[in-house]
Parts: sequence; structure tokens; C-alpha cells
Amino acid sequence: MATVGVAPGLSRKLKKVLESRTDSPDLLASLNTLSTFYTENTPQARRNLRSTIEKRCLSINHDFLRASDSAQQALDRVEEEVNALADCCDRIAKALNSCSATTGDIINTTERLRQELEITTQRQEIASCFLRDYQLSNEEINALREEELNENFFKALSHVQEIHANCKILLRTHHQDVCFTNVSTLMQRAGLELMDMMAVYQEGAYERLCRWVQAECRRLGDSDNPEVGELLKTAVRCLKERPVLFNYCAEEVANMRHNALFRRFLSALTRGGPGELPRPIEVHAHDPLRYVGDMLGWLHQALASERELVLVLLDPDAAVDTEPIAQRSSKISESDNGKTESDLKFVLDRIFEGVCRPFKVRVEQVLQSQPNLIIAYKLSNTLEFYCYTISDLLGRETSLCNTLWLLKDAAQKTFFDILKSRGEKLLRYPPLVAVDLSPPQALREGVSVLLEIIETHDSMMVPASGKKQPFDPVISALLDPIIQVLRMCEQAAEAHKSKGVTHSSRRSRASTEPGQMSKSSFDAILSNSSSTLSSQDSKTPSKIFLINCLSAIQQPLLGHEVASEYAKNLGSMIDNHMNILVEKEVDAILRRCGLSKKMPYFRNSFNKEAVQAPLAEIEDTSPASLSECLKSFFGLILGSESSLPEFEQMQVPKLRADACLQVAKLLAEAYQLIYSAIMDPKNGYPDPKSLARHPPHQIQTILGF
Repeated sequence: MATVGVAPGLSRKLKKVLESRTDSPDLLASLNTLSTFYTENTPQARRNLRSTIEKRCLSINHDFLRASDSAQQALDRVEEEVNALADCCDRIAKALNSCSATTGDIINTTERLRQELEITTQRQEIASCFLRDYQLSNEEINALREEELNENFFKALSHVQEIHANCKILLRTHHQDVCFTNVSTLMQRAGLELMDMMAVYQEGAYERLCRWVQAECRRLGDSDNPEVGELLKTAVRCLKERPVLFNYCAEEVANMRHNALFRRFLSALTRGGPGELPRPIEVHAHDPLRYVGDMLGWLHQALASERELVLVLLDPDAAVDTEPIAQRSSKISESDNGKTESDLKFVLDRIFEGVCRPFKVRVEQVLQSQPNLIIAYKLSNTLEFYCYTISDLLGRETSLCNTLWLLKDAAQKTFFDILKSRGEKLLRYPPLVAVDLSPPQALREGVSVLLEIIETHDSMMVPASGKKQPFDPVISALLDPIIQVLRMCEQAAEAHKSKGVTHSSRRSRASTEPGQMSKSSFDAILSNSSSTLSSQDSKTPSKIFLINCLSAIQQPLLGHEVASEYAKNLGSMIDNHMNILVEKEVDAILRRCGLSKKMPYFRNSFNKEAVQAPLAEIEDTSPASLSECLKSFFGLILGSESSLPEFEQMQVPKLRADACLQVAKLLAEAYQLIYSAIMDPKNGYPDPKSLARHPPHQIQTILGF
């Protein structure tokens, strides 16, 4: 069966229908609208579909035309009114053009007058500025010359200074305008005349201001606690522009406050405060430390208040502080305030110059009243503290500070004079030596005083700019005479040993010369020791006495830092005397045993350079002689407890134990040397073991180490 072909037109339509999308929004909206009037799906209806749609469109257009007919009519009416307005505007324009031609002359005249008004107004402003910058008003002139000093005076004076400065600017500026020679000459002449006039006003105002400030400063001297008003501060601030007048006022302030402070100081000394509260300072004249301290405290408090007052007067713009002058002077180059510091120092020095003499006289009276040693030291420390404190506030080269430093040196001299007199008295009348060789009472009192002075030194106040004075001179001045007396006692003992004089009784010692007291006491001790301590050398009691005394001085000083160096030196002295004591005791023991003279032979036997015969062939070290000596030595070592020295009279247990231990060590070392020499075959001893029966370690065990 043959295939029937489709017409091309139909084929395109079918293809278009098949390719069209049935879910597009436009197609769906069209179908929804079509469904409103296409109700029957018949062949007739499908054939008339196009005409039906066209009729529908025509009906819609007719409805639109009917609905827009009223709007069209309204637009027609608007157009008519706009055309009418345009006609009116044309007529108005023609009327304005005709008026403009007739009023042109009036407009030109008005513009010319406006420009002239601007020029006149500008000239008026220039004239007003000139009058303000280069002229004084009648009110200002009156304020400078006639009215009482008030704020108007300072405003007028400030205006005069401004005019003077403006004249300088005027002269400098117009001098540079070379092109306008005539104008420049006139301006220079006007500027010079104005400067002369302002100079007259200015000088008169400053002289009047100086007299007013001086009068106010005199009134300040009548009050103990004056109040500085703002007007006076402003006046001083203005006077700083005239250094000469300012110096006059500064001197007036210094003189007035000088007299006022002198009266206040005498009143505080004799009358006290209102109602005797606080009480007069001289009420405590019996107590030197409080008396001087109260005067120094009053001066320090007065210095703070006077310094605040003077600083407010001399430099009203500066903040009142308590920064020391020495520190503030280091900032002078930064703040350019050197003149103020110099004036402040001068005025304060002048103010406190009057109280120096009464204060100095009273402190010198206290020092001449011979206070005790501790009071003198405390006075010296108190004066030194205030020397640094007041120097920081007032400056070093001032009358009050010089007075304080002189008094401080005087107090220090008084203190050392007391120490010197104590030492001289101790040297003239040395203390008696106790039978038990304990430190004398004078030594204990000296150490007690030194400890109290050290406690005072540690608790003393130290200013920020100062430091504590070295304490070694105080220790030396107090203890050196005591140590010197101890050495005198030792020398007396040595003299007794060399001369062998007879000893006097304790009663006869009281009637002898003072320089012989120490010697007599040691004579008794030496005679005592020769009978009771036969093993000890005659020098032993003096060394034990020295060690006891030095230990009594050193022990209390060990816990104090300021005396650490002196305590260290005392320790070296004690060690030196201990070594001498131990060596003398060991030599005495060896001498008792007959070994002392033989020890050089034993030492030389081990010296390779020394040439000597064998020890057995030498008479002093022969076996028979050596056997007797060693028996005596063993008898001492192995004998009773009192055979070896125990230093019972030594006060410090540790030193006593150390001395005994050192004696034992030296004896053991001596026996070690003897034992080694005997056992050495080159010395030729026939039976060394029978001669030295005990080896060295047994002797060490017996001696207890």
C-alpha cells in the first residue's frame, strides 16, 4: 500500500502544533480566557473560532473607548487652560520688557550706591581695628592712672602691652614696603609716636603697681599665716616683666617675713601657741634631745610654709610642691626657670637669716651642758638629718644650712670629745684584773654603751639625698682605748716576767700610782698561777685575760653589720693570741719533759740539706737521755687530768675547747716527729720500739682526737 504524502503547509502546521509547549504561562492564560466564552466544542463553533475571537476583541475595544471618553474630554479642557495661561505669560513678558527699559537708570544708581556702602563699611572696620589695636579708651586710661587697683587695671595694662607690640610689628612691616616710601614714612612716624605714648602709660602703670605690691607685702608681714589673693598674684605676674621692680618687691617680702618669722620663733620658744598649746619649746630645755628636736621641727615646718608662700608670690603660675631645690635646679635648662629659683633661694635665705643666731646660741648651750654620750650621739644624728633635709629644701649655701652644718660638726666634736675623755680616763686609771681573768667592768660598760650607740645608729633617720656616716670612727674611738689598756696590762705582765719583782698585796695596790695598778694585778695573777698551774707558762694568764676581753668585745658585735669589719679584726687578734698561747703551752710541756731542746735535732734529721751525725750518737738525743724524756712525756699524757692545760679561766667555751684541741694536735705532731726520727734506721737507735713504745695513733687517741 503506497504512503500518502502530507501537504507541506499542513505538515508545517502539524509540526508547529506538536512543537508548541502546552504548559507555558502565556498559553495557559490564553486558554483560561478562551474558556470564558467558548463553551461548546462543535464543528460549527470550531469553524467560527477566529471570528468569535475577533468579535470578542472588538467588544473589548468598544468598552475601552467608552471608558476613556471622559478622560479625553478632561484632557481637552486642560489643553484649553494651558493655552490660555501661555497667552497671559506672553502679555506679562511684553509688560516687563517695557518696564525694564524705563527702570534701567534706577538699577545702575542702586548698584553704585551699594558698592560705595561696602567700601565705607570696610573703612569703618579698619578704623575700628586701628583704634582697638593702637589706642586706649578713656576708661582704660582712667583705670591706669586714677582708679583703685582692680581687674580693669590689669586689662588696661595688658592692652598697653599689646599696642606696644603692635607698634613694633607696624614699624617692621612698613619698613619693608620700599615701593610706598611716603606711606612707609608716615606709618613709621605714627608707630614711633604711639610707642612713646604707650611707654609713658606703661612705666607709670608699673611704678604704681610696684608701690601697691610693696604695700600688700608689708601687710603680709603682720600675719603669721597670710593668704595671698588672686589680685596680688596677678600683680606679681605682671611685675616679672620688670626685673628691677620685681627685685624691690622680693626684697620687701624677704624683710617683712624675716621680722615676722623672728617674732614667731621667739614666741614659740618662750610663750608657745594660743592658750599655751603647744607649750613653749623652752619648757623642755632640761631634755636636750627633745629641746633641739622641737626647735628643728619648728624650723622645718616654718620652712615648708614660708617656701610655699614665697613660691606663690614669686611664681604664681608654678604648682606648689615640695620638690627639693637641688632637684628642681637640675631642670632649669628645661623649664627656663633659673631666675625664679635664684629669687626663691635669696628670699628664703633672707627670711631665715634672723632665726640662725638664737637657734645657734641655744644649741651651743645644750652642747656646753655636757650631755651624756648617747644624747650627744643622738643630737649629732638629728642635726645631720635636718642638715640634709633643709639643704634639699633651701639650698646648701644659705645662712640656716651653714648654721646647721656648724652645729652638726660641733655636736659631733662634743661626742668624740666625750669618747676621748673616757679613753683618757681609762688609760690614766686602768681597771684591776680579776682573779678569774674575766673582763673588767669598764670593758663591759664600754661594750654596753657601744651596743646602745649601734642601736641608735641603725634606727636613725636618713634623708633621701644623704647617707649614714661611717661608723668605724665611733667604734675605734670607744674600743681602741680599751684595747690599748689591755695591751698595757700585757706589757706589765711581760715586765714582771723579765724583772722578777716581788708582788704587793691588793691593799697596797690601792695606794700605788695609777699606772702601776695593772702591773700589780698581774703580779698577783702570775704568782697565783705559778703555784696552782705549774704546767702553764707565766705568760699564759695575760694571754687568757686578753682573749677573754677581746671575746667579750667581739661576741656582742657579731650580729651588727656596721661593726662587722671591726669584729673581723678582733677575731684575727683573738686567733693570733690563741696561737701564741697554744705554742707557749706546748713549748712549756715539752720543756718540762726535756724535749724542747731536742726538737731541733729531730727536725734537722729530716732536712736533707742539713749535715749532722746520727741522733743516737748525739748526747742530747742519745737513747738514755731520750728514754727519760719520753717517760716523762708519757707520764704527762697518760697521767691525771690536770697534767695537760685545760684553760679553765678562758670564758668562752668554744675557745677553751679549741685551745685544748690545738695543744693536743701540736703535742701529737711533736710526738709524730720524734717517733719517725727514732724509727728511721739512719739515726742508729738500737731498739727503737722499746724506746718509743706507743705508736702515734695511740697518742692521738689518748689526747682525744
